[in-house]
Amino acid sequence: MIERYQRPIMKKLWSDEYKFQCFLRVEQAASYAWMKKGLFDEITYERLLKATFTLEDIYRNEQDTKHDVIAFIQACTASLGEEKKWFHYALTSTDVVDTANSLILKEVNEIILSDIERFMDVLKRHALKYKYTPCMGRTHGMHAEVTSFGLKFTLWYEDFKRLRKHFLDARETIEVVKMSGAVGNFYLSHPDIQTIVADKLGLKEPNITTQTLQRDRHAYYLSVLALIASEIEKIAVEIRHLSRQEVGEVSEAFTTNQKGSSAMPHKRNPISSENVSGLARVVRGYLISTFENIPLWHERDISHSSVERIVLADATTLIDYILNRYTNTLETLVVNENRMLENINLTQGVIFASTLLSQLIKKGFMREEAYKHIQKLSLQALDTKTPLINLIRQDEILSHILTDSELNEVFSLEKHLVHVDTIYQKVFNKN
Repeated sequence: MIERYQRPIMKKLWSDEYKFQCFLRVEQAASYAWMKKGLFDEITYERLLKATFTLEDIYRNEQDTKHDVIAFIQACTASLGEEKKWFHYALTSTDVVDTANSLILKEVNEIILSDIERFMDVLKRHALKYKYTPCMGRTHGMHAEVTSFGLKFTLWYEDFKRLRKHFLDARETIEVVKMSGAVGNFYLSHPDIQTIVADKLGLKEPNITTQTLQRDRHAYYLSVLALIASEIEKIAVEIRHLSRQEVGEVSEAFTTNQKGSSAMPHKRNPISSENVSGLARVVRGYLISTFENIPLWHERDISHSSVERIVLADATTLIDYILNRYTNTLETLVVNENRMLENINLTQGVIFASTLLSQLIKKGFMREEAYKHIQKLSLQALDTKTPLINLIRQDEILSHILTDSELNEVFSLEKHLVHVDTIYQKVFNKN
């Protein structure tokens, strides 16, 4: 991943240095298991714990071996004495690689979970702050009916409640040990070794594997990351629309020395929202190759390996970056409540037509008759830029049916927010 979209913590966790440190942790956990099984004594185990490596040695060895795990083993065993014969005992390379990846992902997932929870905190704060702030609800991009600006954040918070559950399930699926040997039948090893290693490393234990963990685990995990990215893009698209000059209800914070365009000094663009929209496409793009990793040949082939060296690091790094960047964007979001009211009044009150329709039906009108009459007045209001309420007061039929009190009720904002409390109770007070 390019550094522009990589936080330092993710750069560290997906570095070669840390990968090989995790390789060593797996080897040491396997040594511990064999010591517990009585293959060698505790003194030998303590000596095995002194194994060290340098990246330079591994890189140099790999030039000859063309195999990074063997290059790693050679680098480590060079630092050991006679006990080195037990290093990597009864293991195959994928035992080390898959288990090490699970260790890395376990730490990565802790960070992403923290990112998700921080993001949800911001959504909740805005939901509560703007609970009774009226704004224009839009369908098909057109003015529909009045709603609460806080409900937008409430909806996104509810979405993330589901995504958080999906993520917790996905991390349990991916944080799994693999110690079953070359074809998955423990031929040179023993099932107890995997159980001990899983407990030692804090990983789950699978019931069965081949030489590899099955790649539906990884595909599922990437699917959840793609869902998270897509949800953030959904939010970003809404912010981008509301930021347009013609709407102007929100804007991203713009610092003193920030520039929007090299050619147009007046520009203040929603660049953060556009940035995460683009990065979400990248995360989703990894799904195809991840799903194609599922059908490996027989007990394994290596076609998945090159893919995962890229997609696991990149997808998790991007999710971490997107969540952090957009948390900061929403925290500093500029909300223009006055413009929201201006936009509500933009269409001469025709947005209250559905309420008027319901009121006329209660008064005894047939629905089709009432609809046709209101539609005619609404289009007249838009064409002549005359408030709909004035046209109703001048109408030969409606002016005698609806009292001023009833009209004021029809054209009030408060009634649109009457059930907001109920929705908030369901979202924020239920586990």
